[in-house]
Amino acid sequence: MGECRLSEFALAEEALPALSKGMLCMADRLFLCCRLWTKARANGADLLWRASKSFPLPCFERLSDGSYRSVLYHNTSDRRHGRNGVPVRVIEYQLPGVAKAEPLYRLVTSILDPDQAPAQELAPLYHDRWELETALDELKTHLRGPRIVLRSKTPDLVRQEFYGLVLKHFAIRGLMHEAALRADQDPERLSFTHTVRILRRRLPQSGAIPPSAVNEILERRAASSRGLRKRRGVKRNRTKFPVIRIRARPERPNYSPVISIT
Repeated sequence: MGECRLSEFALAEEALPALSKGMLCMADRLFLCCRLWTKARANGADLLWRASKSFPLPCFERLSDGSYRSVLYHNTSDRRHGRNGVPVRVIEYQLPGVAKAEPLYRLVTSILDPDQAPAQELAPLYHDRWELETALDELKTHLRGPRIVLRSKTPDLVRQEFYGLVLKHFAIRGLMHEAALRADQDPERLSFTHTVRILRRRLPQSGAIPPSAVNEILERRAASSRGLRKRRGVKRNRTKFPVIRIRARPERPNYSPVISIT
């Protein structure tokens, strides 16, 4: 969280010192560059970042799991002369049978040994990263509400209001987790919006979360967010003309996508 003048790239750089050995950091294709990659690797964490289809990743050696060894360069001059390269491993795969899937996905990882982390394990693991996008949707849409913005007018109060929103989300997810443990079910299959409606209806009456609310949470299931793919939303400029919005349900497959390593 930072000022409006800070880019996502700058905020990511501030978060990198928190990485440590034993962690696996996943990131979108926006962040892949040699400078940020080297900085993220400084504390020993492993990386699994997506690459755009136009990012130059030459194949130097094809490995047993279908992935290949490649190199990241700091600039075009280093790439042209083959110097100061950072060794990486590239995984290319497709999602056959999945509607609106891209023709080819590319992941870059710092784990160079395919026996340590095969491509068939890393590719589905990256798609679990979309669960973060689901959490952001829960914060921005279902908790904050449509057309509602943070009302504070100073940076400190904006942070305070945001932290309160995050704590509220954490409490609701914690209650869902408790309900799932009682029923021996996957918490991802419970509906977040259904839980929010229950709490909004029950809290004014009791002043605390009653035990019966946990049972109500289990009454409705949601599609698993694992394997979910969403496109990045773009804010529209305000206009004096009315905008007709057609709300389409996002595709939420209930299965793990079939990975085809190319």
